[in-house]
Formats: sequence, C-alpha cells, structure tokens
Amino acid sequence: MNEARNIVRKWQEDEALKRFQMISPLLDAGLDEAKRLQLREKIAEENGISTRSLYRYEKMWREGEFQGLQPQDRKKHRKQPLPANFDELLAEAIQLKREVPQRSVAQIIAILELERRVLPGKLKRSTLQRHLYEAGYGKAQLQMYKDARESSTKRFCKPHRMMLVQADIKYGPYLPIGKNGAKKQTYLSSAIDDHSRYLLSSRFYATQEAEIVEDTFHRAIDRFGRFDECYVDNGSQYVARQLKLSLSRLGIKVRFAPLKSGKSKGKVEKFHQVVDAFLREAKLQKIETLEDLNHYWDLYRDDYYHRMPHDGIKEYYESLGAQASEAGITPEQEFNRDTRALIYLDKGVVAEAFLHHEKRRVDKGACISFRGKRYETKPALIGFDVEISYDPAVPETVTIHHPGMEPFEARPLKIGAYCDKNPTLPISMQEAPAVSSRLLDGLEARHAEQKARMADAISFADLKEVADYV
Repeated sequence: MNEARNIVRKWQEDEALKRFQMISPLLDAGLDEAKRLQLREKIAEENGISTRSLYRYEKMWREGEFQGLQPQDRKKHRKQPLPANFDELLAEAIQLKREVPQRSVAQIIAILELERRVLPGKLKRSTLQRHLYEAGYGKAQLQMYKDARESSTKRFCKPHRMMLVQADIKYGPYLPIGKNGAKKQTYLSSAIDDHSRYLLSSRFYATQEAEIVEDTFHRAIDRFGRFDECYVDNGSQYVARQLKLSLSRLGIKVRFAPLKSGKSKGKVEKFHQVVDAFLREAKLQKIETLEDLNHYWDLYRDDYYHRMPHDGIKEYYESLGAQASEAGITPEQEFNRDTRALIYLDKGVVAEAFLHHEKRRVDKGACISFRGKRYETKPALIGFDVEISYDPAVPETVTIHHPGMEPFEARPLKIGAYCDKNPTLPISMQEAPAVSSRLLDGLEARHAEQKARMADAISFADLKEVADYV
C-alpha cells in the first residue's frame, strides 16, 4: 500500500509540474491583459486543452501555489452503502485488472455481474474506480508501473569495444567568436565507446549543424577504425540522410533511442556530468577562442577522464560475478586491454564515404555556384548538369563528376575588392594571344590558290588556240 501511495504522490507531483510549466508564462505580473489573453489561447492550443482549464490552473496556483496544482484525491461521501461483499469484489477487480491491464472499470463490473458476484447495477463505476485508484491500480498508476518496468531493462553494456558507439551533442560555453566579437554558443559533439566509456572523438564546434556529427564519426573511424553500430537520439543531426548514408557505406548500422527515453542513453548522459565539471574549470581560465577551448578539453579528456577509474566499468564486471580491482578500472585501461581487434579502414575509403554529393548546372561561363562562390569547370560542360562532391570540413575543395569524363577539381574564381570594368574571365574562356588572323590568312591562301588555277586555265586556253591554228 505504501508503494501505491508513493506512485500516486509522484503522479500528483508530475501533474502539478506539467500544469505549472503551462501557466508559468501567464504569471508574469507585468503582462497586460490583452497579451495574457492571447498567450493563454496559444498555450491552450499547443497543449490541446481549453482556456477554461488554464483559468482553473491559475486559480489553483493563486490559492495554493505548487501544492494547489496537484490533483486532489476525490473522496466523496457515499450516497449508498457498499455491497456487503465489497472487499471480495475489490480483490476480484484487482485480479481482473492484473490479468488484462487495459480492461476498463465498466468491463470489470460487467464480468463481476456475469459471474453473479454482484447484482446488476449494485456496484457503481465511480465507486470501484476510486477504490482501484486508492489501491494503486488506476490507469495512470499502471502506466507508471509499465514505464518503470521498461526503464529497468534499458541498462546494457556490450562485452567488447567498438561493438556499439553512443553519440550526442551538448551545449558548450559562449565565446566571443561571432561577428565583431559577439558572444556565440559552442557545442560539444562526442562519440563514446559503449563498453569501455572511452571517447573515440569529442570536440567543440561553433555550430550544431549535421556536419559536426559527421566530422565526429569521421575522426573516430580514422583513428580507431570501424565499429559495428552507433546508438543516437532522434535529433535532426542524427536522422539526417547524409549521416546514415555515410555510415552505411562503411557497413555501420544506425540505431535510434526510443523517443523521450533519456535513460536509454545513460552512458552519454553520465559522461556529460564530466563535461560540466570541465566547463566549471574552463570558466576560470577565461577562454576566448575555440582553439583554446579544444586545447584544454583535450588535456582534460586524455589526462584526466580517460585515466580516472570509472564506476560503471567496475559495476559491469561485478554484475557478471567477476572480482574487480579495488583501485578501479579506467576507460583507457579497459579500451586498451580488450581482446577484440580494431578494424582499420583505408583513409581514402573513409573520406569518400563522408563526401557530400549535390547537383549543379554549368552556366554560360563554364562555372557553377556553390555556397556563394563560383567555381570554374570546363567549356564542354556548358549547359549540362554535373554532380559535385565535397568534404563539409573542407568545402573549398569541389570535385566535378560527369558521365564520360574523368572527375576533376574545380577551381574557385577570384573576385577582387573593387568592381573590375574588365573582369577576368575563366582561363578556359579568356582570349588566347594570336600572331595574326587565321581567318584572313586562310582567305588569302585560298585566294592565291584560285588565282593560280585561273592562270593555269588561261595558259591552257592559249595553247589550245595555237594548236587549232596550226
């Protein structure tokens, strides 16, 4: 019964928290009524409730603050006495609920009536529902039991390194790296080995675009080789087609954590506590550049985190009945002593797998546009669609692909600081120096040939006249 009460109390607190999060924007004393009305309608629409419910939650907050927002036990005075065998009926109802948790109270009453345990209409739905709730078998309580049971099975640990890699992004500190020295958010992208908790790649970036995740995996594979699977959440960076395509080309499977299931990625979440400790130290260092931030993070990661005993590794071996060292096991020790061989891949193959591919149309100047710049191709491709490939980490290098032609690297056109009245054309389109006009030279040569043939014809005609005269 105590366990049931604890579940009910937790559910009440969760409901109060959810209600407070909804009405908290409306509690601002400086908000004018027109704006509050507009905001209330927006919140109601976003959460799928009525504005009347929001008014009620606001009143509950004013009267009892957070405690007032908690759903209260509905203990009403009974208008009629309970059946004499109610305790037996409640026990049978609990048994029916345990057999099929999805059974409704109405269905349970119907079964009890069909079994002639109670007269039709004698047992009220609201009465039985209230007592089931108090006994810990309400709909919300059973759902909490279900969630708890599922979460308890989510703990896992692969037996060897590079069998599974978990990855995630964490917000980093603000640095003056924006335009004109403006403060800008940084982001830490990490890939951690599930078995040893060793960081295969972890680096701060200036953006949180999908490319930083690709770079994280690219660095990890270059350094430690191919892993079997990766386990990530459903963030836009991880569900991106390009990432799945790149990893699939290397034979790596991508698995996604269930929605709203932070516990399933507990190793990464635990690691982020280490990052928080680093950020507190980094704040004292007054770091101002991304390069310095990564420099100090590399020191902290390699010389501190990797060489500190990890409780999770020790707990894993103890769960298997093995005796772990009293000094503990560090991620570095666990990764290096693993008997599973690392599978290294050719860097060229890895680089090719992570290349991005896009389509472009070659313009009249034999150029393509890419990320705000123009690149020179070849005159033979004017008017054709070509495929370009590039590494997001080095987008300046663009390779052109077209059927029947060897791939080649496009050269960026240079644009000066001032408008050029005689702009430089691509080399392939520039005028070539000439000694003379080949057209006029050709006409002159043909004219000379025609003149010579005419002279020969006249000479032949003269000879014929002489012959006829003789």
